[in-house]
Amino acid sequence: MSGGFVFLNGEFVPEERAVVSVFDRGFLYGDGLFETLRMANGRPFRWGLHWERLERGLGVLKLGLPFAGRELESAALKLASMNGILDGVLRLGVSRGRGARGYSPRGAGPPTVVMVLSPGATPSPTGPVEWRLATVSHRLPAGGAVAGFKNANKLLQVLARMEAEELGADEALLLDSEGRVAEGASGNIWWIEGSTLCTPPIDCGILPGIARATVQEIGAASGLAWSDKAAPVSALRGAAGVFLSMSSLGLVEVVSLDGIPLARSPLTRRLWNDYQALVASETRGAG
Repeated sequence: MSGGFVFLNGEFVPEERAVVSVFDRGFLYGDGLFETLRMANGRPFRWGLHWERLERGLGVLKLGLPFAGRELESAALKLASMNGILDGVLRLGVSRGRGARGYSPRGAGPPTVVMVLSPGATPSPTGPVEWRLATVSHRLPAGGAVAGFKNANKLLQVLARMEAEELGADEALLLDSEGRVAEGASGNIWWIEGSTLCTPPIDCGILPGIARATVQEIGAASGLAWSDKAAPVSALRGAAGVFLSMSSLGLVEVVSLDGIPLARSPLTRRLWNDYQALVASETRGAG
């Protein structure tokens, strides 16, 4: 984005003037969290669910906000209007703010709150984006205090994506500490067994994705069963279809794993269509 506005601590600031302190703990230690939301028709899709997850993370970090959820949602709508972006990706980031040197958060604050709206990475209008997946050497640790929200330290995901790209893939497949399928670097992973949608369980350390919950909802409405199950990589190779779910792109079809083509199921396209229809339905009339 160039020449647009960002939301910074209650103000709409030109992008080139949006400055955060070098002493901000988000910059120094990754002491913060964020949400990534799909913007459609000028409205953030499923704001309420993203806000609930953000609030859970704020509770874990013992971090208060000077804004209510509705205030920030209204700011997101205004940001879309000011930038002339009706369809894009919204990132809401919160850090603990400025603080003294050292890990202790004592005396830090007030929090830094930033929203940035990008026109990029919107879903294709004709079908799901297709990605090649590569199994990487980095492992997802078992679920801990920060596993349930998007914390600001994403070095594991950065390293995983870097390795996947070096292997000629578009996205990384992370395994858990026991070598079972966990998630992608930027989304939850699904595979299709018959008419059952399978995805790893939350307790293996994966993010409880908003898009993941939406796929479960769509599948149930279509009469599809779903199962959260721990599985080896071979389950993906033998599946009828594999896809990722993420807020920015919705559903992404996985067409190969470690350079080997995967089966492709018509259910993936059907779920993609239903997902797109739900986004349009819930955001229609907001532009």
